[in-house]
Amino acid sequence: MYNLVYINTHDTGRLISPYGYNVPTSNLYDLAKDSTLFTHAFCCSPTCSPSRASMLTGTYPHQNGMLGLAQRGFSLNDPSRHLANYLRSQGYTTAISGIQHEVGWYLDIDEDALHEIGYDTILTTNAKEFKKEELYLWDAQNAKQCAEWISQHANDKPFLLTYGMHSTHRPYPIELCDEVDERYVKPQFPSDTNVNNRKDQAQYMTSAKYADENIAIIMRALKENNLLDTTVIMFTTDHGVALPFNKCNLYDNGIGISLILRHPEKGHGMVRDQLVSQIDVFPTICDLLNISKPEYLEGVSFVSLFDHDSEVREDIFAEVNFHTSYEPMRCIRNRRFKYIRYYDESWLKLNLSNIDESNPKTFLMENGLKDYCKPKEALYDCYYDPNEKCNLIEDPNYQEVVMELKNKLFKHLKETHDPILEGELEFHPNYKVNKKTCIQASSKNPDDYDPRGRSL
Repeated sequence: MYNLVYINTHDTGRLISPYGYNVPTSNLYDLAKDSTLFTHAFCCSPTCSPSRASMLTGTYPHQNGMLGLAQRGFSLNDPSRHLANYLRSQGYTTAISGIQHEVGWYLDIDEDALHEIGYDTILTTNAKEFKKEELYLWDAQNAKQCAEWISQHANDKPFLLTYGMHSTHRPYPIELCDEVDERYVKPQFPSDTNVNNRKDQAQYMTSAKYADENIAIIMRALKENNLLDTTVIMFTTDHGVALPFNKCNLYDNGIGISLILRHPEKGHGMVRDQLVSQIDVFPTICDLLNISKPEYLEGVSFVSLFDHDSEVREDIFAEVNFHTSYEPMRCIRNRRFKYIRYYDESWLKLNLSNIDESNPKTFLMENGLKDYCKPKEALYDCYYDPNEKCNLIEDPNYQEVVMELKNKLFKHLKETHDPILEGELEFHPNYKVNKKTCIQASSKNPDDYDPRGRSL
């Protein structure tokens, strides 16, 4: 059996150099050239905890219980289904360093909770000495912990090592790295090009640069300890960048993710354009590690893509339930078309607290973002409209496509027992939920929170 090293960043989407962006991530670029890169990989939910929980349990958020953020009272209904627990049951020793988002507050070290989801060894260092803008330094500490653990690990058992970074989560580092000149950057779509947005983009790029340096620490440790020939390496992120119309949205800028997988014996230097979902990662990992799959997995293995250029699925599905506020939506996407349904028809304006505070958000708030409305449903032709701005839902030329995707989505929701089919999702008293009218996620005003959940 092979070892598995799982590396993840926060809020990165595909905004790194292996996906064609001018971002200083040369180590990820080198990893991609020695791996298989997936250009059309998507998460199951473009919000932190639900995304990770889906990938690491192989089940959708509405099945695994993680309908919202772990630090806001949401939790896995069966921690034994976590990948770490499953690999431990297959004889793996397991270790984690840094960010996870499946239990509790991700900057805390709750060893009991981490043991419950399957980790034997907790390598994470204390984050409390750092300001939020300096958490890239904490990431570096945790990378060094991983390197030390790798150098000391005995080879009698295969291992899972999870390394998670706060980068590229907001707030970004204040000072820019030497490789980035804020005068000559282009803000991520759909941000306007202006001095404040360029600064914001440059700070993101700096955060990505620091994350990339930590990739080098891990890779160097594996190489120096002769583990590259016995280790599967996966790099991914949870969802899109923390910008308006990216994170917490079902547009491709929200659900599109980086996915780079290195197997010791195959797939080096390949790029695959087939649709894959993070729901498929768990069964694929099982195949790459040569272990059996648990029966509860919803995804399909795409291990065949390491040898053959063929389709493994026709459609991917994604959902949002809660982020800071309640904003239920579902989508289905095939290679060309995407259908999105918004289920809260009582509030078709944007849920502004679900958009992280940033210069691009401030700019749009000053230019009418409060008045922006969502459709009840939407169809986008991603070949002709990759930015998903032209809603074709009423176009008579596309009604056959609309009905096909609506029927497939309904079938998926029914087969996976999605409670959204029964109406508004249940609010538990321990959920911390902003009102739909709330503007800032971190508001300290008690009137900005839904009384059905817990107070501040």
